[in-house]
Amino acid sequence: MTTHDRMLKALNRLAKWRVLFAGWQLGTRTDTDAEANAVKDHRELSMISRAEITAITRILIEKGVCTFDELEDRIALEADELSAAIGKHFPGIEATDDGLHWFDIPKIRQWMRDRNWRP
Repeated sequence: MTTHDRMLKALNRLAKWRVLFAGWQLGTRTDTDAEANAVKDHRELSMISRAEITAITRILIEKGVCTFDELEDRIALEADELSAAIGKHFPGIEATDDGLHWFDIPKIRQWMRDRNWRP
């Protein structure tokens, strides 16, 4: 078996968990349920991405390209920058250590109305 074949087999085996996660989140659904299929697809993407990122990270650390502390520092920076970018997309809301802070309710309500959010 080639390395590529071994990788595909392992990723396919990992992706099997998507069904359990979808059932946990939504309850039992049919194979044709669009909402369940969307959750399955998202779970599969999350699991495979995590495996890929962990593999790349492990290689970089083992080869001495970066240290674990440098990696953690960069992850903190990237997480803060992404949180700030998401905050700009949702005016009136910010993420804090205690949860989401909805600091401008009238602005949030108008923003949601403008985008036809469900109540």
